[in-house]
Amino acid sequence: MSLSAIAIPPKSGSPQSLIVVLHGWGANAQDVAFLCSLLELSDCQFMLPDAPFPHPYGIGGKMWYDLSDNLNFQTDITTQPDLLTSRQLLTDWLKSLESETGVPLSRTILGGFSQGGAMTLDVGLTLPLAGLMVLSGYLHGAIAPLETAIPPLLIVHGKQDQVVPLRAAQMAHDRLTTLGATIQYQEFNMGHEISPQVLNEMQQFIRHTLK
Repeated sequence: MSLSAIAIPPKSGSPQSLIVVLHGWGANAQDVAFLCSLLELSDCQFMLPDAPFPHPYGIGGKMWYDLSDNLNFQTDITTQPDLLTSRQLLTDWLKSLESETGVPLSRTILGGFSQGGAMTLDVGLTLPLAGLMVLSGYLHGAIAPLETAIPPLLIVHGKQDQVVPLRAAQMAHDRLTTLGATIQYQEFNMGHEISPQVLNEMQQFIRHTLK
């Protein structure tokens, strides 16, 4: 197995940085591609991978792992077999991007929405990335001992989120803070979505992190 991805080149010249965005459960790379046209980042290349597994309830949808038995977002699923597969595939794919694009991990920001946000934390905490963006995401469970410094984090969540409870973001914030992470944390009056406010937070975080 390997990951397929949509690559959107920078609007000007060769890429100076990479922005990788992971879609949520039941979506696909096309669903997050709209972010690229809304973020004003002319020297960034976007990489949008599809999760490796077909979603069981929708044609064209993908998933990083099955969520059917873990809709409370409190069970530790760090050793769930399909998650283990996606973790390894995503890690290997991210490590391969420098040879493909010429941009090192130190100039790469990884982000994701919902299940993609959870994958961002799962994999991103283990790699020397420039930054991580967690949009309406959550932790998979316990965090294994880290060998690299935690990249700067943006965590954004909706106060009215009916899919992933706000408490999941608060728990992630608290746990990562105890590990010494630098976190920009925002709660907005929204549901399970990427609002204009979130896009603004993303753009400011990316520009500040990659300056």
